[in-house]
Amino acid sequence: MSGRLPDSFIEEVLARTDIVELIERRVPLKRAGSEFQSRCPFHEENTPSFTVSPKKQFYHCFGCGAHGSAIGFLMQYEGLEFLDAVEELARMAGLEVPSSGGQAARPDTGLYDLLAACAKFYQAQLKTHTGAVEYLKGRGLSAEISHDFEIGYAPAGWETLKNHLGKDGQKLAQLKQAGMLSEGKNGTYDKFRDRIMFPIHDRRGRVIAFGGRAMSDDGPKYLNSPETSLYHKSRELYGLYLARQRAGRRDDIIVVEGYMDVVALAQFGFKNVVATSGTAVTPIQVEMLFRAADTVVFCFDGDQAGRKAAWRALEAALPKLREGLQAKFLFLPEDEDPDSMVRKHGQEVFSQHLQNAGPLSTFFFDHFTADIDLGNLDSRARLVQQAQPYIQTMPEGVYRDMMTARLESLAQHKLLIASQTTTTQSGGVVERGRPTQKRTPMRTAIAYLVQSPSLAAGVENTDEFTGSGENDLQGVEIFKELVDFCTQRPNITTAQLIEIWHEHPAVSYLQKLAVWHLPGEEEQQTQEFLDAVNRIRLNWVELLLSRVTNVIEQQDEYRALQQRQQQLKKWLEGQ
Repeated sequence: MSGRLPDSFIEEVLARTDIVELIERRVPLKRAGSEFQSRCPFHEENTPSFTVSPKKQFYHCFGCGAHGSAIGFLMQYEGLEFLDAVEELARMAGLEVPSSGGQAARPDTGLYDLLAACAKFYQAQLKTHTGAVEYLKGRGLSAEISHDFEIGYAPAGWETLKNHLGKDGQKLAQLKQAGMLSEGKNGTYDKFRDRIMFPIHDRRGRVIAFGGRAMSDDGPKYLNSPETSLYHKSRELYGLYLARQRAGRRDDIIVVEGYMDVVALAQFGFKNVVATSGTAVTPIQVEMLFRAADTVVFCFDGDQAGRKAAWRALEAALPKLREGLQAKFLFLPEDEDPDSMVRKHGQEVFSQHLQNAGPLSTFFFDHFTADIDLGNLDSRARLVQQAQPYIQTMPEGVYRDMMTARLESLAQHKLLIASQTTTTQSGGVVERGRPTQKRTPMRTAIAYLVQSPSLAAGVENTDEFTGSGENDLQGVEIFKELVDFCTQRPNITTAQLIEIWHEHPAVSYLQKLAVWHLPGEEEQQTQEFLDAVNRIRLNWVELLLSRVTNVIEQQDEYRALQQRQQQLKKWLEGQ
């Protein structure tokens, strides 16, 4: 179920990882009974609601709902992808990541070393090229900030890098694979020539690509590495690694369009700035941004192109706006970009612009109402037709409800848009103000299994839950599957179970049950679990009985109809 890595390896990585130790290196924890507590690192709060369970090897915040295993914590706190998080934990545990299906689980690691060597080569070239140094000085960049961002220079020669690093066939092939060489009529040559070079790092700090900035007006201003096995433009953000290294998770993060903007703002004290690599903002990048900060400020030029780019960012952000997250938009004056503005007007002026950044809702409704006469009925209908589909892409919650209410106000009409209820149904459970699912015997039994997989050993034959009633007893299939799985792995933890099942259709359901509060000591919990299982059996028997009863009743009805048929026939024959 774990995709490209074997389930057994995921299980082993988590078995060798102590989630308390992992989190405590990043977040101060205090013991609270059998668990540990802290203020949540993923949202602002005054009272600790973030708990870490050594038994489950699982964390959960009762405030914002964040939860997961050690893998999930690294993904959310460090902004890593799943495989990157597993690799990091494997490295810490001294494990080697296995290959899968005869192919490496990750790209050739030699490419990372090669690109690191390219970055060092460019940095060395910068020190000896007076023109490049003077260009950077002219742009106001200090030697310190250039060093921090590992800025370098690609010489003007056609084969300088090729001759330096591609001395044998294997290295030459790797340079091509890494996108550092181009192919022409006369063979291969350096892709980057006479450019200021900006290394692009992945979320683990490894160089995976480059952006080259021209020092003259010849050719394109920026030239980026092509897509490779290491580098996918839609999945990376320039400067994100450095921003995370400086302060971990931040309150806000600023998105700009150019590499030079990132470096210039960093020099003026704005350490929380990232840039796209010449592409529109993607949903994957938005997800990464919200892992890094609760508030994302998109900073664009105020011209038509800038507003178009901002709208693409808004489209990517809407489905990601979970509770506690927000997006803002800052449009700079004409002929200004972040680099020029901070140099002309200073840190305080740019900070003031940031504070005045408008909320997503303002940009959203301004976009749709700019050319609409709200006094006209047809115009208001068109507003709803255009805006409503966007709002429906948002996660259910308070923010979506407020956006809907604003649209209703503008349209002067009550919209039939489904929204999340804020009250619990009868029989539901509220934990610290957050609604959860109604506690049925099935959900209770599955919750106990997820939180204490060893309980599966006490479940006798589940084959009895087989037959025509399986589709009518909700959850019985997942219950049976879970019992079989846990019986084979009685010592598995909650975290291991969830990660091994992370591609299972029911994983989100199991994650919710993994954080249910199950009171009592171990003996009491065992009894509660067995009681729930027996209630499931009772529900099953009653379901089958009702079916048999229906059949009997149908048979009686059939006989009564046959009798009535014979009576009518006799009557007709007698006429």
